[in-house]
Amino acid sequence: MKLEIDLNHAQRIHVVGIGGPGMSAIAIVLHEMGHMVTGSDIRENAAVQSLRSRGINVSIGHSVDVVADVDAVTYSTGVPRDNIEILAASGAGVSVLHRSEMLAAICSLVRSIGVAGTHGKTTTSAMLVHILLAAELRPSYVIGAEVLETSSGASWTGEDVFVVEADESDGTHAALFLRAAVITNIDKDHLDYFGSLDEIRQSFISFADNVAGPVIVCHDDAQVVKMLSEVRSSSREIEFITYGVTSQADVLISNLSLTPTSSECDVNIDGNTHRISLPTFGRHNLLNAVAALVMAHQFGITVQVGIKALASFDGVERRFQDRGTFNGVVLIDDYAHLPTEIAAVITATKQRFPQRRLLAVFQPNRFHRIAAMAGDYAECFEGADLVAITDVYASGTPRIEGITGELVVQAIRGADADKAVAWCRTRDELVQYVFEELRPGDVCLSMGCGDIEQFPDEILMAHDARKNSR
Repeated sequence: MKLEIDLNHAQRIHVVGIGGPGMSAIAIVLHEMGHMVTGSDIRENAAVQSLRSRGINVSIGHSVDVVADVDAVTYSTGVPRDNIEILAASGAGVSVLHRSEMLAAICSLVRSIGVAGTHGKTTTSAMLVHILLAAELRPSYVIGAEVLETSSGASWTGEDVFVVEADESDGTHAALFLRAAVITNIDKDHLDYFGSLDEIRQSFISFADNVAGPVIVCHDDAQVVKMLSEVRSSSREIEFITYGVTSQADVLISNLSLTPTSSECDVNIDGNTHRISLPTFGRHNLLNAVAALVMAHQFGITVQVGIKALASFDGVERRFQDRGTFNGVVLIDDYAHLPTEIAAVITATKQRFPQRRLLAVFQPNRFHRIAAMAGDYAECFEGADLVAITDVYASGTPRIEGITGELVVQAIRGADADKAVAWCRTRDELVQYVFEELRPGDVCLSMGCGDIEQFPDEILMAHDARKNSR
């Protein structure tokens, strides 16, 4: 792989689409390295305001003037290639780099650890950073959400270890220069880019093949097992370390205990059994924790230090996040947007609140995803007592005629005709329906990767309005 930019000396770098979680994180790292960073986006948001507070100049709207005196421009997949800033920079002979190329250049500077997988990579990355901080290694990192412990999704310390969430949605994961990596799992998503699950799996093989050292993978995942078989029957030489509850795993997990106050398991590393206890919920988080622990151990951190750190892990923004209470109702928000994630979070919610009625709220995301996968959502809400589905959040994707959230409702009803599921096309309908349905003692779990994150606040406002009207 060829580096497209040398970040060892200060440069003027402009970031197009700087308000997105991935690009804002890259901007922060470049800024903290000492580069002169500017950016642009089409709208104001919290990320833009945070970047400005750090001294990064962000323009709203696009203009050729902002790239007149820069050395390089970087952009995300969500930015069209005919963007006027990209065209102006290209025409002037300025280096124009996709975010994967910029991340690759950052990774090349230090020992970099990539955390990849369809589900769990954000939490696993944050757990790994938490352990490294506890071990006083002062890691740099780029993660796709705010780490609650540090109130940031990115940092550059100048030390020798960098943790990067290796996103597969546009092939970025396979472009990075990595010393070690984690693959949490492989599942169906981003079919507009890959085309099939087989292609997704092949992309993770390419990702692993680029890693200079160990690749830590979950042996409980069927597609990972298939990947291992394919690699071992080829001429590739990849150093895999497996973990999981299956007996074939190199690092064996056993004696799981999932209670309303904690998640625990035994883990056998190097022939010694240790007990992990997390303040977070769900079997999936125990798997994430073991992946982070094994990776940290590869970098010289003792298992004991890692386990102690995990016991105080605060979590990540929008991952099973408490968002308030009223009249005995608990509001939980989560980023889950794929069927496997939804099922896991519902199970974790029932773990924490075993005797409570659960109302699950879901906002589907991206028209092409729902067009390809609506039927896959049929059974993932099984653990919820009541389900409310709203319309698709575009996330910048073009509308497809006939593709709405109602397809998810139809899939659920097709699997269980008696399932209590409501179709709420508009946001106002959703808030009104859910607010009227909630009763003391309920748990309301809202899920999705769009603006559904504002939903708990809207429910609280509805409660306040009702209270003030009396």
